[in-house]
Amino acid sequence: MYEFEQISSVELMAQLAQRLQSRRLEKGLSRRALADLSGVPAPTIARFEQHYAISMRQYVDLALALGYTDQLTMLMKEPIYKTMEELETIRQNKGRKRGRNEGTKG
Repeated sequence: MYEFEQISSVELMAQLAQRLQSRRLEKGLSRRALADLSGVPAPTIARFEQHYAISMRQYVDLALALGYTDQLTMLMKEPIYKTMEELETIRQNKGRKRGRNEGTKG
């Protein structure tokens, strides 16, 4: 059985904020400059870097402005499974357009 590292959403957001800040600084961009490139206000960038709060749309805009289009398009592209049973379920549901309600058959 596969074991996946457990991380909280806050810890993950903190890592994403730190990485975005690192990439911004490596490119020599101020928050104002990144705001001009991305359309995301500089105070929003500061809030994300300090408190990890941002909308998905704004995060994507920032990542695209920094050149991370390929990495974003690869996110969750392939299924991940823990057991062979889960893999079989994934295979059976490939291409499925709707979920199923818990507790119902079919």
